[in-house]
Amino acid sequence: MMEENKKKTKKLSVKNAINGLEGFVSKHLKLLVLIVGLTIIFISNGYSCKKKLAEIEELNAKLRDVKYENQVLITKWTSSSRHSQVKELLEQKGMNLSSPTSPAFEIRK
Repeated sequence: MMEENKKKTKKLSVKNAINGLEGFVSKHLKLLVLIVGLTIIFISNGYSCKKKLAEIEELNAKLRDVKYENQVLITKWTSSSRHSQVKELLEQKGMNLSSPTSPAFEIRK
């Protein structure tokens, strides 16, 4: 029985623990490499997703600005092309044009 206790205490020494760790690492090296590789891929994917989201936010802000400018230009164009505005502009420039008295008609074949 004393010999069994000595064997158990030998197994608990630092040297045996290091040897056991080396054995574990050598046994499961492929699995450890796979876990480390997947961890690196997961972290890099997270960073690239954050970068893409920041780019999307920036592009959405630019899109809002362009839509606003487009709406302003459409409003200006609509107001300047109204019949009353065109008539006023023609009078200012001194052109003797008037509105047609008869409605437009369509020529069909």
